[in-house]
Amino acid sequence: MEGGGQILRICAALGCLLGKRLHVHQIRAGRSTPGLRPQHLSGLQTVRDLCGGKLEKAEIGSTEIEFAPGKIKGGTLTADPKTAGSVCLLLQVSLPCVLFAESPTELILKGGTNAEMAPQIDYTTMVFKPIVEHFSFKLDCDIKRRGYYPRGGGEILVKVSPVKHLNPINLVDRGSVTKIYGRAFVAGVLPYKMAKDMASAAVRCIRRELRDLHVNIQAVQEPKDTAVANGSGIIIVAETSTGCLFAGSALGKKGVTTDRVGMEAAEILLRNLRHGGCVDEYLQDQLIIFMALADGISQIKTGPLTLHTQTAIHFAEQLTKAKFTVKKCEEANTDCNIIECQGIGFKNMNI
Repeated sequence: MEGGGQILRICAALGCLLGKRLHVHQIRAGRSTPGLRPQHLSGLQTVRDLCGGKLEKAEIGSTEIEFAPGKIKGGTLTADPKTAGSVCLLLQVSLPCVLFAESPTELILKGGTNAEMAPQIDYTTMVFKPIVEHFSFKLDCDIKRRGYYPRGGGEILVKVSPVKHLNPINLVDRGSVTKIYGRAFVAGVLPYKMAKDMASAAVRCIRRELRDLHVNIQAVQEPKDTAVANGSGIIIVAETSTGCLFAGSALGKKGVTTDRVGMEAAEILLRNLRHGGCVDEYLQDQLIIFMALADGISQIKTGPLTLHTQTAIHFAEQLTKAKFTVKKCEEANTDCNIIECQGIGFKNMNI
């Protein structure tokens, strides 16, 4: 299985919830910078602090860790990797834990809000939040400051009240696309024209395939006091008649034209609208842990399974004993699967 930060996040969260001691080795063994990076360490420390657990051998560059969880308390916690490491990945590891805490939790998560190799915070608020709330909890996420690579310095405030259990979800009816909207942003010294050019390039690209839909992408200049340093990017969301959400996003980088960034986000969105599933390729793996914990049978219709999703299913099954099945869809001209899970009905004993 791929031995990246994702395995660490799933295992740490489930270890914390189920009260299982973990010994993880060969962490990121094949990477150019093996072992724990600051953001992985920060995620592990957050989980440790949430449950008053014990974390050993965990330092930057370490390729093995040992974790013994305690009781999940809740309260106010700050996680700060002191880099542009993604706040969204810090949320990914801590959210399952705080749902089953003794009391409400406030997480102050610092780092990159719009970072490479991770969901952008706008994806978290516009797509992940509304869909994951179908498991019957409320995720309150407030963007205090935006931070970009390489400086970081962003900050989000997340508030979650604990629940007794999670309800299963059923996302199998895609419906038809009813609207497409988004935001193209620039921050720091980058000119506003870049945001407008990104948005227009994205709109042109989408119109070629979906002629009749109104596409509303706002160009935004981030206010100086709510963004640290320079950054640019775009996220575009498609919404369907049944409430399914899909997104495509991209970040500006040196040597890539603004048009190209807008088109890249549009192409990712269009690719995810073609497969006929109800979730995009970035959401599928993020739902697995919640399906495993839920009380009943969940079903989601996805496009082709990503490596991240296969990994998530493998570890969720191993640690929780939930049962997953993946079936190819019968429908013609689609490339989709139904992921079904008999959740373990995990209960919060504090409530």
